[in-house]
This record gives sequence, C-alpha cells and structure tokens, in this order.
Amino acid sequence: MTLQQLKYMITIAEKGSITEAAKELYISQPSLSGAIKDVEKEVKITIFNRCRAGVALTTEGMEFLGYARQVVQQMELLESKYINNLPEKQRFCVSSQHYTFGANAFVELVQQFGQERYEFILNETQTHQVIKDVRNRFSDLGILYLSKNNENVLMKIFEENNLSFYEIFSATPHVFLRREHPLAKKEKIKLEDLKPYPRLSFVQGTYESSNFAEELFSNETAEKSIKISDRAAIVNFMIGLDGYTISSGIFPKYLHGDSIISIPLAEDEIMHIGYILNKDKELSELGKIYIKALKQYQIE
Repeated sequence: MTLQQLKYMITIAEKGSITEAAKELYISQPSLSGAIKDVEKEVKITIFNRCRAGVALTTEGMEFLGYARQVVQQMELLESKYINNLPEKQRFCVSSQHYTFGANAFVELVQQFGQERYEFILNETQTHQVIKDVRNRFSDLGILYLSKNNENVLMKIFEENNLSFYEIFSATPHVFLRREHPLAKKEKIKLEDLKPYPRLSFVQGTYESSNFAEELFSNETAEKSIKISDRAAIVNFMIGLDGYTISSGIFPKYLHGDSIISIPLAEDEIMHIGYILNKDKELSELGKIYIKALKQYQIE
C-alpha cells in the first residue's frame, strides 16, 4: 500500500464518486477503480460500497479512512519540515452543531495560535456528521449537546463508535426571537405560548429525529415549521417571520446588536454542551485552548 493510494482513498471518500475523484486527481477511472481493488485486497476489507449515486464508505472503510488521513497528514508535516524546509504546519479541525459561541471561540484560538503556517477547520454541520467526523478522525473533536431527551440514544451511539463525551458547561433553555416579537416582553415563555409562531430548526437530513435535533423540545408538535441549513438564515427568519428557536441562550449581542433577544423557557430541561473525542486520543494543546475559550461563554 502506497501513500499515493491512501490519498486516492481520501479523495474518493470526499467526492463520493469515482468519476469526480478521477477528475480531481487527473487519472483515469479504470486506474482509480483498480487502486481501490488493490487496497481492499491488501487490507482484506471492503472500503467502499458502490451505489447509483456513486460510492459510500462501509463501516470498516470509515475506520480505515480515519487512519489513512492521519498517515497522509503526518507525511505532509514531514515533507514541510525536512524536505521543503518550512516551519511545521499545524492542523486542527472541529466539527460542531450550529453555535455562534463556537465560532467566536474558534476565532480566539486562531488569534492565540499566531504562527505563520496552519490549517484550521471549523465545520458547522448536522449532528450525525459531527459524530462521523470525529469517529473517522477527520476532526480532532466535535461539539454538541446532551439533554434528557437525547442522552440515552446519543451515549449509546458514542459507545458504539468508541467516543467519549466531556461536558464543557450546562445551560437552561432559552427562546431566541426578535426584540419586537409579540412575546418579547414576557419574563418567561411557555411552549404553548410559541404555538402561533414558526419554529425554526436546523435540517438533519436523513437523521430527522428529536435525538439528532439541535433544538430542545423538537418532538413537540408545531403547526408552522421551517428547517434551514445555515446559522445566518435562522436570524433572517426570526426578524422577518416572527420565527423562534430554542437553544442555550448564549448569543453575543455584537453580531446583531439588540435585534435578537433570548428569554428563558419555563420548562424543565438542561442542555449539557460538551465535546466528543476518540477514546484512544487525548485532547491536544490546540484542543485545550479551544475548550478554554468555549468555557468563557458559560452562563452563570
């Protein structure tokens, strides 16, 4: 097995298609298909399943790819330092549910790092993808939350994928809405108060369930529901449609002035916001800096 073959496997997985990967790598499809067969024969596992849409990693393939990424990344570091005579290039990747404070902490990490060469990645994505990225060792750690509703299911999934969960801080649920919203003057809001208004939530694709939802009480029936994929859009819908979402209550004012407010939700629930890590891996120095930056957003 060669380093080039490992790079082929990574590109195929990222593109989800042998055709697209061949274009990216400037080699023929038959050559790429042959490389897959050679590697699969050597490691004695099936790495990719073929399907109409292209290819998809098998469970064993996901684990293989995680180690392949590590090998390729370490080789790139060696080449930079000893062949190209460049300072070591640091890589750090976080996959996270959609949290504004997570992005802010990431900025602080980059500012503190201060070296010339680095590759930092913040992947705000769906819950199942956060788990997948950490399991496959694409991401150093993943940021998500546990609650009474999802804890049993997610902890079981963590165990099955050899992941550990570490709490960073806990927060009581708050309702986010625009300052001029009809409910804005309430000291606390009940779930029944929200029924006339559109519920905003992040789309989870094929994993649409309360166990993977980024919002608390997603299992409650909503007559009006809007699902979106990015954090900026959710603010636009709050302002333009009197929509709301339920989350931690942490939302830095400087991003949108005073246009968005958070009001405590009068329901018995707690969000345990934390990070997941491979069980055989310790938190890196960059990871420690990032978690420390996250902790400052804890609501006392």
